[in-house]
Amino acid sequence: MRSRSWNEASLLGTGAVAGLLVSRSLCRRKYDLRGKTVFITGGSRGLGLVLAREFAWRGAHVAISARDADELKRAETDLRRFAGEVLAIETDVTMREEAYNAVAHIHRTFGAVDILVNNAGTIAVGPLESMTIDDFRNSLNTHFWGPYFATMAVLPEMRERQKGRIVNISSIGGKISVPHLVPYSAGKFALTGFSEGLRAELRKDNILVTTVCPGLMRTGSPRNALFKGNNQAEYAWFSISDGLPGLSMSVESAARKIVKACVRGESEVVLSLPAKLAVMVHGLFPGLTSDALSFVHRILPSAPAAENVPKTGKESSSEVSPSWLTTLNERAAERNNQIA
Repeated sequence: MRSRSWNEASLLGTGAVAGLLVSRSLCRRKYDLRGKTVFITGGSRGLGLVLAREFAWRGAHVAISARDADELKRAETDLRRFAGEVLAIETDVTMREEAYNAVAHIHRTFGAVDILVNNAGTIAVGPLESMTIDDFRNSLNTHFWGPYFATMAVLPEMRERQKGRIVNISSIGGKISVPHLVPYSAGKFALTGFSEGLRAELRKDNILVTTVCPGLMRTGSPRNALFKGNNQAEYAWFSISDGLPGLSMSVESAARKIVKACVRGESEVVLSLPAKLAVMVHGLFPGLTSDALSFVHRILPSAPAAENVPKTGKESSSEVSPSWLTTLNERAAERNNQIA
């Protein structure tokens, strides 16, 4: 009798799991982007702009936000090649009131937000001794509080309608903390933790949260990143690494994978083979990863005494960068609104 009861329980359990998998699969297949309203923060250039193109091409109504009005105008003109329904909002989502006002503006124009993509980002590159408390504050404001405010602004209507998608663009730096990117990693780790917790809590409301952790991507962004310490040397290693085929991936490929993950409601996506391998090794051998990164730190540029004034990539050019080694990234900068 016990054996029979156990077998029946096993069959019921297997059937329940199979039914859950089938229902999830059907739910994913039915999610159509046509007519959906997508809000992308940091959507005026780089990955955010390419994501906006991809969503627009698939028939969604696209709203983008950024702090630079001129960038937004160029991005809006760009996006109208892909869709007529585009809204560009000058907004600083690290400010709670501005984030809520942006969502209200989108609602008046397109209706409720169906998909939120928290993409706005900032990056400061340099050794820890060149970083200040403001560098950490800026990273946490942009990578944690911005997504938090935008998420809280869209959640009430998503919960009321019992459906929605939230995509949080974290980073490999939100999985593995990298030398000379400590403030950036601190902010991205906070976003990864927030995103994973949201996934668990919002699933009951049929709101699916996807955490995206890209490795290096050819977005053209190094020229607009901030570099501290020996800024020319920092810019050289960062821009070259960010543009090498094999080590980095094209931003267009990344955007397609991110949109597919959103449609499928996947929980987490790590982009690029090097990033996947790094996350796997770090998960199995965290001590080994730390030792390897300690060695990397030794060969990275040291900071001149008392030098902590940030300079952009375009202010940090040298004989090494830009060069033929950064050609792919320079082309990406031209395509993706990184150059005024």
